[in-house]
Amino acid sequence: MKLEQEQLLLHSLNFLVLPSRTRGEIELEEARRQHEAFVRLLREIGLDVIELPPDEGLPESVYVEDTAVVCNGIALITRPGSQTRAKEVETIRAVLKKELDLPIVEIADETAKLDGGDVLFTGREFFVGLSEWTNEAGARAVAAAFPEFPCTPIKVSQPKHLKAMVTMAGPDVMCVSAGKAAQEVLKRIEREATYTYQTITVPEDEAANVLYVNNYLIHRSKEEIPESHKVFEDVVDFNRRSLNMSELSKAGGCLSSCCLLFRRAKHIRNL
Repeated sequence: MKLEQEQLLLHSLNFLVLPSRTRGEIELEEARRQHEAFVRLLREIGLDVIELPPDEGLPESVYVEDTAVVCNGIALITRPGSQTRAKEVETIRAVLKKELDLPIVEIADETAKLDGGDVLFTGREFFVGLSEWTNEAGARAVAAAFPEFPCTPIKVSQPKHLKAMVTMAGPDVMCVSAGKAAQEVLKRIEREATYTYQTITVPEDEAANVLYVNNYLIHRSKEEIPESHKVFEDVVDFNRRSLNMSELSKAGGCLSSCCLLFRRAKHIRNL
C-alpha cells in the first residue's frame, strides 16, 4: 500500500501570532516569507490548500497537525497534552465537520492525551509516540479509531514528538536522524513493526522531519542541513523540493507540524 497521493491540505496562518516565549528570537518578516514559500510550494506540487486566519488568542495554532489525525476519510479529534490548546481543537473540529463534511471521532477517555505530532502513519500501520504530550490512553484512541490498521505505541525518551525524530520519506521509507535518541526510537519501531521499511539516516536531527506527498519529498534547505541535504541528493531518486524553515522552527515546529494532510473528497467547498 502506498501513502495517499492525492491530498487536500489544511494549513493555518497562525504563525503570524507567535508564542510569547519565542517572540524575541524570531524574525517576524522572515517567518512570514518562509510561511508564504511553504504554502506556495504545496500548491505548486498539486495540493489544494485551505488557509485559516490567524487568531491572536491561539499562539500555538500554527501547529495544526496536533489537533487531528485524519485517515481513510475519518478525522480523530485529538486531546493535546497542553490544555491551553483546547480551543484550537474546537476550531479544527468545526472546519473538518462543517466545512469539509468529514466523519468525526471523539476520544471518550478523559485521561487520554494525544498530539498529532506523535502519530506516524506509514500507509500500512500507525506508530504512536508516548511522550510528554501523548500517553497510552491516547495511543489506544488511535487504535480504536482506525481498527483496520495495526497501531503500536512507541516510547519517546526525549522531550520531542515522535515525528521530530522519524517521518515517512516515501512509500515504505522512513527518514530518521543519526542521533542516539532517534536511533533508539527506530529500533523500537523495527522491533514492533508489522511490516518492513527502508530507512534514510540523516546527520542533523532537524532534517528527520520531512513531508512526502504527491510523489514529492519536501525537506529543509541546504543552508540549514548541509550534510543531510547531501544525503538526500545521493539516495533519493524521485522529485525533491527544499524549504528554509529557520524562523518557523524556532518555536519548536517542523515541516509536518504546520499542516494537516488528508485525501481529497468530492464536492468540498473551499473556505
